[in-house]
Amino acid sequence: MTNFLTYQERLDYLLQLVTHGNTGSPSSLANRFGVSKRTIKRMIDVLRLKGNNISYCRKRETYHILTN
Repeated sequence: MTNFLTYQERLDYLLQLVTHGNTGSPSSLANRFGVSKRTIKRMIDVLRLKGNNISYCRKRETYHILTN
């Protein structure tokens, strides 16, 4: 991922990937963003604090939005 994207743009892109259930594992997602797995987990936490009900499916190896 390019370095000129703002943190908010990265969060928006991550939310888009999560919404489509297309993130892959935390490791592959970290590689895609060029950051550590811990940074990805912090970004997911930020999205959760903003009201997104995000969960990780170990079977499918992807983050996704939980619906009620």
